[in-house]
Amino acid sequence: MMSLRRVERWIAIVRLIAVPFAIFQVAVSSGIPHGYQTAGWVTTIVLGAGAALLAFLVRREWTDRAIFALSVSAQAFDTAVVSAYVIAYSVEQGTFVPETLFLPLIAACVRFATVGGLVVALASAPVMLAFERLHTHHFKETFRWDFVSLHVGLEVLTGLIVGRLVAELARRVDVLDAANRCARALGSSLELHEAFGSFIDELARLVPFDRVAIVLAEDGLAQVMAAAGVGSDATFPAGSHAPLAGTILEDVLAASEPVYRPRLDPGRFPEEGEFLRLGLGSRVAAPLLTGAGAAGMLSLIRRGEDAFSAAEIELVGLLGRLVATATQNIRAYESERRTVEELRRLSTMRADFVSLVSHELRTPMAAVIGSARTLQTRWRELSAEQRDAFLALIADETDRLGGLVGEVLDTSRIDAGTFTYSFGDVDLAALVEDTVGAASLAQDAVQVVARIPHPLPAVRGDGARLRQVLANLVDNAVKYSPEGELVEVRAAAVNGRVVVDVTDRGAGIASADQKLIFEKFGRAGAAAAKPGSGLGLYIARAIVEAHGGDLSVSSAPGLGATFTLTLSVT
Repeated sequence: MMSLRRVERWIAIVRLIAVPFAIFQVAVSSGIPHGYQTAGWVTTIVLGAGAALLAFLVRREWTDRAIFALSVSAQAFDTAVVSAYVIAYSVEQGTFVPETLFLPLIAACVRFATVGGLVVALASAPVMLAFERLHTHHFKETFRWDFVSLHVGLEVLTGLIVGRLVAELARRVDVLDAANRCARALGSSLELHEAFGSFIDELARLVPFDRVAIVLAEDGLAQVMAAAGVGSDATFPAGSHAPLAGTILEDVLAASEPVYRPRLDPGRFPEEGEFLRLGLGSRVAAPLLTGAGAAGMLSLIRRGEDAFSAAEIELVGLLGRLVATATQNIRAYESERRTVEELRRLSTMRADFVSLVSHELRTPMAAVIGSARTLQTRWRELSAEQRDAFLALIADETDRLGGLVGEVLDTSRIDAGTFTYSFGDVDLAALVEDTVGAASLAQDAVQVVARIPHPLPAVRGDGARLRQVLANLVDNAVKYSPEGELVEVRAAAVNGRVVVDVTDRGAGIASADQKLIFEKFGRAGAAAAKPGSGLGLYIARAIVEAHGGDLSVSSAPGLGATFTLTLSVT
């Protein structure tokens, strides 16, 4: 109804402009009988007063029903005024007075499309009859029915043509207005699901549906990004995916234009069987067109068969383009945001690593330097046992420094792709026993045992690198186990693979941190209080993946942790 209000305001301006024109025409008219000329002036006065009143009224705020009533009244007024002029000047020779009836006809078409035009055209018939009767009587001519029928017929044809054009134009304007509303809904948020939710709410008022979905094609899959309506929480809900081959999305991507299914048929598209079970009957799918082609589809489904009109299919196609653009922009923003967040996270981790490594380097170096200077200055005063203790401390702290530097160098080589391997057949059972034996000899606070059924099949790998992985896992288990507890290392052959489990009885690892500990510089929970660079597990997983294997963790706070190494047999 907003368009009708704008139409009335525009016609009110035209009507005001017509008043001085009417005054001029009445004033210059000649050869008109006095009574008819008086009727012309009276009609002009009525026109002026009505134009002023209507111009005042249309500037006020009215309800939709009131503005419609005002439009009907204004149309009746315009038709009556023009009809009065036609009758008043029916006694004027050689003028085009009857043609002025086309003015209220066009106004009716603008106001009420084809219906308004036809009503006014038919209403002009008695006016033309009166005009022709008065005209022929005054000039003593024969009454011409053909003049009346010609004029009325032309008005009817004009009403049909102009009314149709106005209706089509109004429909186009409505479509553009609806598209703008949907575009604003899509732009209301940079969060994909929030934007889709707002868009679906707006879409429901524009093109009613029983079910709607926005589906993207990614990596050979049809990914449901948003869904609403019948069965949307259980049948192809948001976040679900299915193979792209054989679906309607595949046809939409190939055609790059809307695909209309007036009747669903699971024999043509298997997913339509699910929709039929939900009581749905017809479907239109429009491509999400971007510069590079179609990226997905906007799918609307209704219960009835053949329930979409051609205009609705065209509108859904337009909306598909809007969804595609918004999706592209939002996903680009999300990608940039994830990149920024990842860079921020890495920057924080690097800062933490620098702080950590600085501390890790400072502590052993201080111990080495302090011990060395003590030996240098007080060698003769120290007993043999004291000198051996200082030398052992220097050796231990030097080994610790060497390990830290080695981890940093290994990480750099892994990142650069220059970490080398020498593959061959490896006896993993022997590696496990050697690693467990070395860990037992290096300390006596925690018992480390190996449980290995013999024999184990050989694996293909680099023995030195796999020893590095096992040593890291066992050393970590010892480091985070309370004194007097047990660390168990189990190895077994399972379905053509060798699986090694390293289990401790430590504080455990929270599920939120189980991914973090395998990243560079990643340390979590109790690990933060222990010496270390946060690189060991990152290096270990890189080595295992280079062997085509897998390294994972299973843990819960307070229940210890089990690290599982899986490798294929030779």
